[in-house]
Amino acid sequence: MDVHVRDLRYFVAVAEELNFTRAASRLHVSQPALSKQIRQLELALRATLFDRGRRAITITAAGAALLPHAQRLIGDWDRARQEVAAVVSTSDSTLTVGFQTSIGRGLIPAVTTRMAQDLPGWQLAFRQIPWADPSAGLDAEEVDVAIAWLPVPAGGALSWRVVTVEDRWVALPVGHHLASRERVPFDALASEPFVALPRSAGALRDFWLASDHRESPATVSVTATTADETFEAVASGRGVALLAAGNAELYQRDDVVCRPVTGLSPSQLAVVWRTGDTREAVRVFTEACCRCV
Repeated sequence: MDVHVRDLRYFVAVAEELNFTRAASRLHVSQPALSKQIRQLELALRATLFDRGRRAITITAAGAALLPHAQRLIGDWDRARQEVAAVVSTSDSTLTVGFQTSIGRGLIPAVTTRMAQDLPGWQLAFRQIPWADPSAGLDAEEVDVAIAWLPVPAGGALSWRVVTVEDRWVALPVGHHLASRERVPFDALASEPFVALPRSAGALRDFWLASDHRESPATVSVTATTADETFEAVASGRGVALLAAGNAELYQRDDVVCRPVTGLSPSQLAVVWRTGDTREAVRVFTEACCRCV
């Protein structure tokens, strides 16, 4: 049985973390799925790669022998993909931009103008990515760059530059008892039912629930996979939701009231790309984003 690069990525993550929970979080997969994949790899190799203790795991001699080869193969494959992408880009001349909420802020017209000056003939294509993918399409290589809210997944696979910093607001259904206030203290919101991002969004879900500002976990009434689903849930009275100040303007609706929230750290919108992607189009787009806002 041939082993896939994905299997090697899973193995390397566990070998480097020596913890299935942390490795699963790093890979954005469930722990049971990761454990199953490692067992299948062990069956394929007819070798035990990890000793699984009750409190800790350790890598076996077989696993230690495999590790440097797996790391090298992954590195070779990543470099090969980048070289292929570079060749394709010279003939394609299209940069695909991922996003999860409306970009707005005058960013795209300004960036398009600047790219036309620096890279004549290039075009931008846009792809909306559900909240379930915290990398905004970059991990799955659906997009070349993304305009995304921080935090993005840690681990070094992604790089970013902050484009703008905005206060966090709250979206409330019309008639909500807090809707008449000009500003809403977060303490007054903490016990409200919240519309949340999917669990697979990880740290991004926690950020928009303001988990680090709470004494107890948020009450989640419903999960939404897109911004439109979020506002529909709020409008129907199923919960409230935090959002960036700029998005409060972009998503104005008659059935939703948005108010600034006090007591919270601000949100950060960033241009994000895959670490090591040195293509000229990616560099020009990134620099244009940072200059234009």
